[in-house]
Amino acid sequence: MRSARRAWRIGRVLLRYRLDDLLDQTPAERWLKIARPFVPSASANVRAMSRGQRLRLALEELGPIYVKFGQILSTRRDLVPTDIADELTLLQDRVQPFDGEAARDIVEASLGKPIDELFAHFDTTPLASASIAQVHAAVLDGGREVVVKVLRPGIRRQIDSDIALLYDIAGVIERTHPNADKIRPREVVAEVESTLAAELDLQREAGNASVLRRNWLGSADLYVPEVIWSHTGERAMTMERVHGIPSDDIEALDRAGIDRKALAAKGVRVFYEQVFRDNFFHADAHAGNIWVDLERRQNPRFIALDFGIMGQLSREDQYYLAENFMAIFNRDYRRIAELHVEAGWMPATVRIDELEAAARAICEPYFTRPLSQISLAEVLAKLFRMAQRYQLTLQPQLILLQKTLLNIEGVGRQLDPNIDIWAVAKPVLEKILADRYSPSRLAREFGKRLPELVTHAPDMPGLLHAWLKQQVEGRHLLQMESHDLRVLSRDLHVMQKRMISAVLGVGLLIVASVLYGLEAGGPGMLGIPAATWVAGLGGLWALIAAWPRRRK
Repeated sequence: MRSARRAWRIGRVLLRYRLDDLLDQTPAERWLKIARPFVPSASANVRAMSRGQRLRLALEELGPIYVKFGQILSTRRDLVPTDIADELTLLQDRVQPFDGEAARDIVEASLGKPIDELFAHFDTTPLASASIAQVHAAVLDGGREVVVKVLRPGIRRQIDSDIALLYDIAGVIERTHPNADKIRPREVVAEVESTLAAELDLQREAGNASVLRRNWLGSADLYVPEVIWSHTGERAMTMERVHGIPSDDIEALDRAGIDRKALAAKGVRVFYEQVFRDNFFHADAHAGNIWVDLERRQNPRFIALDFGIMGQLSREDQYYLAENFMAIFNRDYRRIAELHVEAGWMPATVRIDELEAAARAICEPYFTRPLSQISLAEVLAKLFRMAQRYQLTLQPQLILLQKTLLNIEGVGRQLDPNIDIWAVAKPVLEKILADRYSPSRLAREFGKRLPELVTHAPDMPGLLHAWLKQQVEGRHLLQMESHDLRVLSRDLHVMQKRMISAVLGVGLLIVASVLYGLEAGGPGMLGIPAATWVAGLGGLWALIAAWPRRRK
């Protein structure tokens, strides 16, 4: 019943913002059209708004979980049209704070001590409130100022309920929408579920903050607040309190005398070093989470906040992305094509010359513009969409990286509209690649692996002899282990069982028709002829066999 009420609430809001056209060619769209005359629009100029604007306003009206859903959806530019993704990036967590006394109770329950033992002072009036948690100022016994992030009460139950409903909606879209294979609704909901699960564990977020702080400790470019581990648990996280200006408050930065050009260049360098030097990057780097340190006006640095969403890449993706950027810098389109195939982003059967021509068509128009107007994120996004044309699904971390690059470039251009991102990024990448593949670095990596090599060295002669013997005798041992093969085997097994059930059901229907033809049904049970029982059983069996199962 609750799910039905929630579904009706969603439908009503969709109608208020005339979003039924987004569900084109689905059963939901037909029902919404029937109900549309009975639901007034949110305002007179709704139809004049773009579909992205209407969707953003609808999600804001639905509440904090749907705002978070929209924020996560904005990162999936491989699934969401560009105009909608751009609008969804404007979603902000404008959420009413919850009661401060409830926050005290949650802190005490999470940390296992009374609030008076934990803090010399705890302010029940929150500093900020978002969809998942809110932040309170506090003071430790020694007088140190801190902030305490507290999960909203009942947020897990609410998220579980909403995610279940989103899965139901995704299932309907998957079964009925003609482009369901491109939209991949269940995959989108699964990613939302995974991201929200990570944000619901504040101890995990504290771990992210601790690693990022260690990577940038003593840096003149980025400051990460210290986690107070003795006052941190799954539902409450305590960090040192920092003071700064949001990076998009240009007037305040100018009043403070901050050198915005130097700051913008630092922001770009910090991002590329996080991705390609540390392989651990802040993946929610919008202006609200990136402040500017007021205590360093001559040599400004950033302050990072909110560490719920962090990104990492495999060594292979790191290498191929860095090489792709260098190939773009050098206009080496052949290299771009080769890298896309080597990385597995394109099928090995694709012709390199065709891929080279496609990369040239994407990148070359940008070089007619001044370098300060070229967006690396935009070029990368178009290269990723080129991969999509070959029906290749990119890994989520690459899409997350693309979204973060867009955020960083946006912050950089706000601070300095004339920033030449290419000129700033290229030397950083060149230095990182030179350091990573230098002889001294390779020697250190070999040194780390040396104990493992020494341990397995005695086994090598025997293994080599066994392999050579197999080759000489023509015996080759092929062992395959793949998640996809296991899934295929399971699906074939299920399909086989369903086919057998369907054949049996149809067989029962045939037996029923023979009984009718012979008039041999008899009275049967409950006075119903046997043929009718057999026919009903056969029809039911065939229906059950054909009924689509939810894939686990």
